[in-house]
Formats: sequence, structure tokens, C-alpha cells
Amino acid sequence: MSTAILTGQPVPGSSLENDLRSLGFDVRVATDAADAETLLAAVPANQRVAVVDARFVGHAHALRLGLTDPRFDAAAIPGAVTARPAARPALTRALRTASDDASNGSVVVGILAERIAEVLDTDLYRPELGELVAEVPRDPQSRNEARQAVTVVDDEAIRLRTAVKSRDGFFTTYCISPYSRYLARWCARRGFTPNQVTTASLITALIAAGCAATGTRAGYVAAGLLLLFSFVLDCTDGQLARYSLQYSTLGAWLDATFDRAKEYAYYAGLALGAARGGDDVWALALGAMVLQTCRHVVDFSFNEANHDATANTSPTAALSGRLDSVGWTVWLRRMIVLPIGERWAMIAVLTAVTTPRITFYVLLVGCAFAATYTTAGRVLRSLTRKAQRTDRAAQALADLTDSGPLAQFLARLTRGVRLGGPAAVALVAGALVVGASWLSPYGSWWPVLGAGVYVLLSPVALQRPLKGALDWLVPPFYRAAEYGTVLVLAAKADVNGALPAAFGLVAAVAYHHYDTVYRIRGNAGAPPHWLVRAIGGHEGRTLLVTVLAALLTATDFKVALTALAVAVALVVLVESIRFWVTAHKLGAPAVHDEGEPA
Repeated sequence: MSTAILTGQPVPGSSLENDLRSLGFDVRVATDAADAETLLAAVPANQRVAVVDARFVGHAHALRLGLTDPRFDAAAIPGAVTARPAARPALTRALRTASDDASNGSVVVGILAERIAEVLDTDLYRPELGELVAEVPRDPQSRNEARQAVTVVDDEAIRLRTAVKSRDGFFTTYCISPYSRYLARWCARRGFTPNQVTTASLITALIAAGCAATGTRAGYVAAGLLLLFSFVLDCTDGQLARYSLQYSTLGAWLDATFDRAKEYAYYAGLALGAARGGDDVWALALGAMVLQTCRHVVDFSFNEANHDATANTSPTAALSGRLDSVGWTVWLRRMIVLPIGERWAMIAVLTAVTTPRITFYVLLVGCAFAATYTTAGRVLRSLTRKAQRTDRAAQALADLTDSGPLAQFLARLTRGVRLGGPAAVALVAGALVVGASWLSPYGSWWPVLGAGVYVLLSPVALQRPLKGALDWLVPPFYRAAEYGTVLVLAAKADVNGALPAAFGLVAAVAYHHYDTVYRIRGNAGAPPHWLVRAIGGHEGRTLLVTVLAALLTATDFKVALTALAVAVALVVLVESIRFWVTAHKLGAPAVHDEGEPA
């Protein structure tokens, strides 16, 4: 329960108390500033407190935005200020200052909330209210005008409209959001939480994958329809969070993690369905997962490298800004990068009317084009801008490289040795190990030699801060090298079950890499060092897989990949779930990252 302290003379006929109670506040009335200070001290320290001017006139949704958003420790709108437990000491100090001012005659109780907001010595969030009304009238005429303004504006229509993500893909914006927002409102009115809707979306997608795995035309049609419905629910959970301001750290993690789990489980379902029909497309399924994961790593690395950089402008970025002024180019550029809405719609339709092989072919071509387009644009921006990257950005990139104990040991031995640009070295090292695996027959030791060189060059990411223009490419190059090596060696083994085992291993490792990203985005830091050491780092796993392929028969290699996949999955899943659940229970700041339409 939260507590709202009303200050000032109550206004007859005001709906303010009812509005505050409808938002979950226990309303208490203070006769003066000193009384408000006493009431604040009596509220348990683990509760949110709001101080609201009794003369406030405005929409209930304005109060909701200003007083209930869990992402911010302190927030204010005209006539009201609130503080979560972390900001309670600052609120206490501000109220004491305002109370002293009132006793000195320099401020009256009627504007106490405004004075508190002025002197609050912590970060204060002030939401954009737009057309919503929130003010404190000082005379009867102003009060009547404010009340009329409230009746003119439909705050429920605004609440529904703003529940939709401000920047999204064409398919989502025009084919899903026009009705999913009403589904979000329906869920809110029945007490469903965003996490429950997120879980329902995951279950629906897993059922879709099961339908695809049947290998029948009816199963494929059902799979396509269920995948689309899963995406509707995926949009609904975020809209429900925005509609009801139910943001949470756990919810943001579940939403991001389940998106990847749904898509990659569906790939596996398609591959299983194709196998029932005698068509082996596991290599295509694994290739699609590798390509999509590497695309995301490019997005994450570029954004982390540049989000707090200074002098972060370039002619390429300026051209993009000019194109944004031409409406149709905005939608065209959003569509050609195959965001999640367009991608899932394409997969669903192709599943229903074609075969898994055709579905994967189109998906690979589309994602390859999208990856080339976005990466080329970001390379051009990086080369034409004079950005000054921060130590935080360099540390984030170093964490994203996922360098293990071998790289760290070699980095200490080669301290002071410069091998060239980190991105170029990572590209060459990755090309060597993947190329050696591709050009050699199964069981050859050439891939081991390539992996050995890869390991020897891996310290380049740790020798100096990754602040160069193209250093953000280092994590994607390492991801492509590791995943690509596993894919090629499993395909070379040419034994039934090797590629599904490789799919499982890459999925487990990719989960670890996504989890690293979500921790960094949530300002929680990278995973613990022991976890990275336990699963070997990118260089250790790459070397291990090549050695296993050289030493073992194809059948034994399949078993080894399966065992490795299970071991990695258990370690990273247990640690990840423990971390996020603990963070949620300890009241970590809520996160709701609009991000890119991935």
C-alpha cells in the first residue's frame, strides 16, 4: 500500500481523494506543514509516499503518470510529488525544509508540494503530460476553467494511445497495435499482469513450434496462426505495462528472454517437422539462429558503444535525419531491416503455405540483407564521426566479448604488445578458425590449429579499452566465429543428430550472451567472473569444440556436443534465474526499455 498526504484546505466536491484511492493510495490529511512531516514519519520506510495539494485539479491518468511509475525513485507533477523508498530520506529533508519555510512565513501550506519538489535533493522525474490537465487553481474562476478542461480531454483515449510503443515496425503499428491495445486494457481490467501475458505468449509460441514439428500441412497452418497470436500477446504485454505502469526488472528480462526463446524454439519445430517429411534442414535452422543472434549482437554493441558518447554526429547520421522527414522512407527503412513483427509475419505465412526449407531460405536471405544494410550503415557512421567514447562504453564492450580464462591469462603475458586494430584482429582470427573448419574434412587437426591461433589472438580485446571507431565490431566477430565453428563442424560430422546437438549448444551459449546484454542494459553489470570462467569464454569453447571434433568419431562428437550443451545450459540458466529473481525481490529499479524493434 502507498500513502498520499493531502495538504491544504479540502475543496468541497473534489474527486481527488477517490482518484488517489483508485490508484492504490491510502489517503491521509495534514492540517499544516508540521502535521505533514509527522504523518510522513509515521509511514513505514518501505512504502511509497506522495504529498498532494488538496486543491489539485486534473486527470486521474496525470496522477497515475506522476505518482505511480515504478521506474523512478522520485517524480512530480504540478501540485504533487512522490518518492519511493530509495528517495524517502530526500523527501523527508525536503519536507522539513518546506516546513521550516512555512513556519517562517515564506511559504503557505497551499503550495507545499511545489516547494518540496523545488528543494528535493535527488533526481526528479517530471512526466510529459501533453493534453492531460494537472494544475493547482488559486481562485474559483481558475478552478472552474480547469474542471472544464478536464471534461474536454478524454484521458482514457490518451492512456490507450500512449500504451502503444512510440517507435515500432510497420506491421506492428498498423496490423497489431490498433486492436492489441484494447486487449491490453481488457487484461488490465481483469487484473492480469504483464508477466502473465508474457508467459502466455511463450506458451502459445511453444505450442506453435509443436504444431510445426508434426510435419503436416494442418500442423503448419496451425503453427503459423499460433505464431501470429503469440506475437499479438507479445505486443500486448508491453502495452499492458505502459497502460497500467506495471514496469519491473523481472518483467523486462522475461519479455526480452522469451522473445528469443520463442523464435528459436520455432526454428527447431520447423526443423523437426521437415525431418518427419524426410528433409533435413537443421543446418538452415542453426544458420538462421546464428545470423539472427549476430544481428542482435551488432545492435547491442553499437548502441552500447555510442549511447553516452560525446561529439556523436556524422554526415551519415545527418542524412538519416533528413530521410526521417520524408514519411515513407521511415517505414521503408524499418521494414527492410526485418524487425520482429515483419519477420514473424513472414515466417508464419511461409510456414502455412510453403515448406520449412523455403521458409528458412527466405528468412536467411532477408536477414542477411537486413544485417548487411544495418551493419554497413553503422560502419559508415562510425568512420565519419569523431565520437569520444566513455569508460563505461569500453567496459560494456569488453564484457560483451565474453573473454574467458585463456584470453585473460594471455592478456597478462602480452601486456604492452599491440597487434593492430581489435576489430581487424578479431575478424582475421574468426575467419581462420571458421575457414579451417570449412575447408578441412571431419577429424582433421587443421581446425584445431586455426582455433589455436584464434586463442592466441583473443587477448586483443583486453589489451586496451575498446574506444576505437570500429571496436564495437569485436563482440559480433567473436560471436560469428564461435557459432560458425560449431555449425560447420557439426555439418561436417554428417551424422544424424549432430546438427540438433549443435543447435542446442549454440542456443545455450547465445542465452548467456543475451543475458549479458540484458544485465548491462539494466545497469546490473556483467555476469560474475566465475560464470564466464566456468563455461570457458568464447575462445575456450571454440578450442574445445575443435579438439573434440579432431579426437572423436562423428557419433561420439554428437554425444559430446549434447553433453556440453546440457552443461552450459544448466550453469547459465540457474545463475541467470537466480540473479533476476533476487534482483526483483530486492526491489531493483524497474526497467522498461523501448529499445529497437528487434
